[in-house]
Amino acid sequence: MATTETTEKVVLVSEKAEPPPSESKTSADAVATKYFALVEVVLRLLLFASALVAVVLLVTSKQTKILLFPQFPIPFTRVAKFNHSPALIYLVAALSVTGFYAIISTLLSFYSLLKPGCFTKALSHFVILDVLLLGILASATGAAGGVAYIGLKGDSHVFWMKVCDKYGKFCRHVGASIAISLFGSIVLVLLVLLSVYSLSKKIPK
Repeated sequence: MATTETTEKVVLVSEKAEPPPSESKTSADAVATKYFALVEVVLRLLLFASALVAVVLLVTSKQTKILLFPQFPIPFTRVAKFNHSPALIYLVAALSVTGFYAIISTLLSFYSLLKPGCFTKALSHFVILDVLLLGILASATGAAGGVAYIGLKGDSHVFWMKVCDKYGKFCRHVGASIAISLFGSIVLVLLVLLSVYSLSKKIPK
């Protein structure tokens, strides 16, 4: 009789020691949500840093050269600046919008990190804006890349001369800015994938 009572007590203690499956699942979801929010904050900080560095490089790409061509015996001074090309102006505008958006979204993501209940609602807005901004930044990077390639290689078929052999500093700044802009586009792709994956985890199965 005593043995039976002892066995029942052990069973009751073991049942109390094991947490209910629903509580365990809720705790795991909370940890995953906090982890996703932290990763998103880091990615958005990277997006802001890349946009800022790319804009600074592009705006400071001004270079002045004294040129002398065989057809013109008198030397003349020419200045190469980003605002001489519509594609580079477009890239500066896209990067400026990206940097401004990155600041706001980083602050909101940090707020969501402090209050996990707001994370899902913020994601539903971020994923739309991230996709829109990705299209703008990627198109601007591609347009600037096409102009930079012609400046580097030229085009003998239509007699477009290359200029990077004369404006080395200008081309290096533009090339570095385009490379960093491409990195920013990749960061936006990762943010979109993270948002979609996080939202898919919230769908009840």
